[in-house]
Amino acid sequence: MLRNKRRSVIAGIAIGIGLASLIFVDALIIGMENNMVESATSTFLGEGEIHRDGFRSTEQAELTINRLDWVVSHLKQEKIVRHFTERVMSFGMITSPANVTAINVVGIDPATEKNLSEIDEAMIKGKYFEGGSERDIVIGSELADLLEVGLGDRLVVTVAQAGTGDLSQELFHVSGIYRFNSKELDRGMAFIRISKAQQMLAIGNNVHEIAINFTSTEYGQDQQLPFWKKYSQFGNEAIGWTTILPELKAAFELSEFSIYITGLILFGVVALGIINTLFMSLHERMFEFGVLRAVGTRPFGIGRLIVYEAGALAVISIFLGVILGYVVTYIVSLIGIDYTGIEFVGVTFRRLIYPVLEVRQFIEYPLVVFFLTSLVGLYPAFYAAKMSPAVAMRKSL
Repeated sequence: MLRNKRRSVIAGIAIGIGLASLIFVDALIIGMENNMVESATSTFLGEGEIHRDGFRSTEQAELTINRLDWVVSHLKQEKIVRHFTERVMSFGMITSPANVTAINVVGIDPATEKNLSEIDEAMIKGKYFEGGSERDIVIGSELADLLEVGLGDRLVVTVAQAGTGDLSQELFHVSGIYRFNSKELDRGMAFIRISKAQQMLAIGNNVHEIAINFTSTEYGQDQQLPFWKKYSQFGNEAIGWTTILPELKAAFELSEFSIYITGLILFGVVALGIINTLFMSLHERMFEFGVLRAVGTRPFGIGRLIVYEAGALAVISIFLGVILGYVVTYIVSLIGIDYTGIEFVGVTFRRLIYPVLEVRQFIEYPLVVFFLTSLVGLYPAFYAAKMSPAVAMRKSL
């Protein structure tokens, strides 16, 4: 292998680039997944939700959470729950002097909502429910453009009351305008105080949804967590974000599969380079191998020598690949990749994507490279081992 150092180095660099690419792609996918989960859950959704059975599919105003006092009191005692907030939700119509459109009216408690969602941080005009007026309404930037309204302008919200279906109308003043760069949030939602929403829907002190953030993001995606079963009683339903956004979970599974496909393609190309390098080295030393066989070296010894050379090439490649993969991934993790504003499977990227380095990446992938490189070396090793001394020496002349 050291007879032609330039060729060996080039082959090692090619394998190293393949290893570095795998490390970088893996780190990038982890960063993308973390970004998507954070964007989906911290914006408004939450990592888990509790509803009345059937509310998610119908959003009927009368389907409020059963045994609300019991649910709230136990949530306050849960060690894995960091924050939770109560919400009232209903379909409705919002009217301005210029236009009218259908929206989701969401009644929130501003004090607890700001611990869970980022509405207060997304404000671009006005204030987030400051003061005590029950006629404040906060809307998205796209909805404000559609209705042609600004701060202080009047809007009329119409909803159907629970049970009777009678229409309830209230006049509100625009106190704030937010922007999430998400069409669903910026155009399809309007936020009012929870007490006013309960009054308009005639549901008393009941609520339709409790959104939850956990002390660890792992809880929200653990479907076997006892928490879900505990709060899925009394006719209620407790679910994590993987159930609320199944398309997001499916996208993550597809991303994991794409790593394997990328690895197969990279190592398929690299394997051809390894075979080429070993065969060229083999043919350059054909006479020497013939002499070794002639003086009594067994075929196994010749084949073992080729496999050792493949292993040495793998070690060099791993050394180069690990360094290159770490340097490139670390630099990008500091700079970030800007996909903000782009929507994927219903989630809009709101922050830069930063690759995430893990120790696993520098153990698993190098081991795979070493194993595959040694495995590829078996073919030229077998070829060298089965040659007769006479044929080997004649081919070199």
